[in-house]
Amino acid sequence: MELILKQDVDNLGFKDDVVTVKNGYGRNFLIPQGQAILATISAKKVLAENLKQRAFKEKKIVDDANKIAEALKALEIKIPAKVGTGDKLFGSVNNIDLAEALEKEGQSIEKKFITVTTVKRLGKYTAVIRLHREVTVDLEFEVVAQA
Repeated sequence: MELILKQDVDNLGFKDDVVTVKNGYGRNFLIPQGQAILATISAKKVLAENLKQRAFKEKKIVDDANKIAEALKALEIKIPAKVGTGDKLFGSVNNIDLAEALEKEGQSIEKKFITVTTVKRLGKYTAVIRLHREVTVDLEFEVVAQA
């Protein structure tokens, strides 16, 4: 039985994939749960048109994400933090602090898209920022002593 998935299904496929499954699985589980529809000729034509339109929109979104990525690479981020003895911080620097520092620089990026190891010492570090499924940026930042 050929089906078009309406959402991601574990161990089967992603949204808008055309998959072949056993009749019982499709008829008794996927279709009643609203996870798939029958892949008729007309449904495949509609899917092809939707994918073509989405590809055009997706290209624009990826281009915008690449522009933001270039802007982020040009930034020089310094995050001030309270320092104890030596170069050890009181507390830590994480993705929330980096998101706030980027906001001050004029780049609004949600903290959930920023991946950074918890920083507990002064120095230079790298964070990974996911702007799109296909676009990620390695952002260099520095943790400095608060004056």
